[in-house]
Amino acid sequence: MLDNALKLVKELTDHDYKAYVVGGFVRDYLLGRESQDIDICTNATPKEIKEVFPEGFLPTDDYGSVVVNKYGIRFEITTFRKEFNYENHRKPVEIEYIDDLYQDLLRRDFTINAICMDENGEIIDFLGGRDDLNRCIIRTIGDADERFEQDALRILRAIRFATVLDFHLDAEVVEAIRNQRVLLRELSYQRKKDELDKMFVSGYAERGIEMLLEYHLDKYLDLDNLSKVTNTNSLIGIWSILNVEAYYPFSNNEKEMMADIRKVMSLNNYDPMTLYRYGLYVNSVAGEMKGLDKKKITECYNGLVIHRRQDLDISSEDIMECMHKEPGEYIGDIYEDIEKEVLYHRLANDKKQLLDYIYKNYASNR
Repeated sequence: MLDNALKLVKELTDHDYKAYVVGGFVRDYLLGRESQDIDICTNATPKEIKEVFPEGFLPTDDYGSVVVNKYGIRFEITTFRKEFNYENHRKPVEIEYIDDLYQDLLRRDFTINAICMDENGEIIDFLGGRDDLNRCIIRTIGDADERFEQDALRILRAIRFATVLDFHLDAEVVEAIRNQRVLLRELSYQRKKDELDKMFVSGYAERGIEMLLEYHLDKYLDLDNLSKVTNTNSLIGIWSILNVEAYYPFSNNEKEMMADIRKVMSLNNYDPMTLYRYGLYVNSVAGEMKGLDKKKITECYNGLVIHRRQDLDISSEDIMECMHKEPGEYIGDIYEDIEKEVLYHRLANDKKQLLDYIYKNYASNR
């Protein structure tokens, strides 16, 4: 990826523009970590960038960025700029294109995200980001209170970077988080969820949760159950404990799954009916949170006589014929009964035995 990134930078410099790889990709490169999207900064305006890369498109004109998909990689190319008058503690109301890399870097959030690389792969570090990487510390560029007041999402980003990278927060950053944490209420729940998702799926999620609790951010994030999150590597498991579907955005499928996880938390996750009704994944997530043996849960699930209704050796037509009745709700009731009998090995999954059971317990009493 680095070679392709430098090719893109060179295409810009070949057109007499200044251009550098900047931000997360350079940070992760220096840390030996993989990175996906690549950010490039340049003194070329969006119009000039599109002249160099006609396939590029502008997702956010106000931010002066052009997205270019090339070599199978997504590049975001942003014009050097200054930002003024942040709106709702999130977005600048006004930007000014400039021709100065150093001034462009001064508007960014953290020193570790302001390290650049030129077309030759040489590192440019005006703000001490590389030293902070070596010290494993998250430090803002300039005054931390001012940075967080401009963009409250930076509060969560600070904790997310400290979590994902297993870094420490600078003392000034910690103080500013405490001072400005009320601003988190003004962020959209989608923005907050994006940052929390990255935190929760990291290998150091527990530490991230500890920091959120230590700085009392759970209150401002509406995460009342955060202290209850334990023993899970599952993102959907964490959100099911948090139980914040009323605020945070989730798909209908995610909402159903989280509701199921909460239901089986109070059930026996080795029980055949619980496993059959809610499935292996839901029971495994709940079992992990309860400290149960996930291998045993899997073994119990794999050992079920049936895993779905279609596995029964009988059809709806067979039931109707046995009952001499037209379709109706009774079919579902009978299915539920024989599912239970089969799962608990009180009845064999054999068509003749199933029909005999239905006739004896339902048809003969009509």
